[in-house]
Amino acid sequence: MSDERDLERYRWTTARALNWHGNRTVADILAEIPTDFGVDRYGSGGAVEALENEMRTVLGKPAVVFMPGGTMAQQIALRIHADRRNTRTIAFHPTCHLELHEDKAYQRMHNLTGLLIGDPRGLITMEDLDGIREPVAAVLFELPQREIGGRLPAWTDLEDQVAVVRARGAAVHLDGARLWECAPYYGRSPAEIAALFDTAYVSLYKGLGGLAGCCLAGEEDVVEEARLWRRRHGGTLFGLWPNAASGLAALRKRFPLMPEYFAHSRAIADALRGTPNVEIVPYPPQTPMMHLHLRVDEEAFGASALRIAEEQSIFTWPSTNAGDTPSMRVVELTVGDATMQFAPDEVAGIVQQLVSGER
Repeated sequence: MSDERDLERYRWTTARALNWHGNRTVADILAEIPTDFGVDRYGSGGAVEALENEMRTVLGKPAVVFMPGGTMAQQIALRIHADRRNTRTIAFHPTCHLELHEDKAYQRMHNLTGLLIGDPRGLITMEDLDGIREPVAAVLFELPQREIGGRLPAWTDLEDQVAVVRARGAAVHLDGARLWECAPYYGRSPAEIAALFDTAYVSLYKGLGGLAGCCLAGEEDVVEEARLWRRRHGGTLFGLWPNAASGLAALRKRFPLMPEYFAHSRAIADALRGTPNVEIVPYPPQTPMMHLHLRVDEEAFGASALRIAEEQSIFTWPSTNAGDTPSMRVVELTVGDATMQFAPDEVAGIVQQLVSGER
C-alpha cells in the first residue's frame, strides 16, 4: 500500500507513461476541448447537437442522445426495453459493468432482475443463451469484454447469438463502451457492428480519451424516451457542451488511430511472449487492450514500479489486481498515444523488470 501511495507522486511528474494516452494534466485536457461547436442549454444545441448529429452517422442509427455517463445510459436503455416488453428480467455476462461496478443500481432504481449468463472467465456461448429458461426483456452484449482482457466473439458467432435473442422476442443492447477498439479486428465500421443491436452505448473517454460522457443510439422513439429518463436521472445539466465538445474532438482524433493502436498491441504481445512468469490474455490481442497475468508478489511489483518511476522516469501501473490464484496478479495494458512512444521490446523489458525485480 505504501508503494502505491508513493507511486501516485510520480503520476504527473514522470517523463513517460506506459499505459493508454498517458497521465495528461489539466492544461493538456483543456487544450483538447474545441471552442467552435457552441454552447448548449440543458442538452439542446451547441456542441451537444453537433456530437449527436455526427454520432448518428458514425453509429448508423436514426437517433442519438448524449449523456454524462454510461451507468446512466445503460440503465435507461434496459429500463425502456423492459417496460416495453412488460418483463423485468435482463440478461448479461457475470462480468458486466452493471453487475460489478454499479452497486446493483439496475435493481434498486429500476426494479430489474439481472440474469447472469456464461462463464465469468469466457465469452457468452450459444449454449448459454439456449440455457435461458425464462422470458427476458433484453440481452446485453459487451464488445469487447474488458474484464476478461478485451476479448471478442467471432463475427458469425455474434450474428447467430443476436438472431437467437431476437427470435425469443427480446431486445439486444450493445455495451460498446470500447466499440471503437473492435473495428480493426472485425474489419467493420462502428455502424456495421451497431446495426446488429436495438440500442448501442458508446463511451467518449474509454479508448478515445475525451472527458466523461457517452452516447446512446437507437430508434427515434426509444431515444426520445431516453431523454426523459436522462432528466429523471439528473443528467440534463445546464451546460453539457465541454464534455460533448471534448468527446467529438477525441472521436475525430483517435478513432482513425485505432488500427495503429491495434497493430502496436499485437507487436507488444509478440515481444512479451515467452517472458518468464508472464501470460498474455488473450493472445494474440483482439483489441488494443490485453491483460497481463503476472506471477509476482504485489509488494515486489510495487517496489519495482516505484524504482522504475524514480530511476527511469516511467510510470507503469500504480497497483495490480488479484488473479485466479494467490500467486498471480493482473494488470491491464491499453495501447494509446502514450504507449505508442514505446518500442515493443522496451515494453517487454519493463514488464520483465516488474516481474523479476531486476534492473
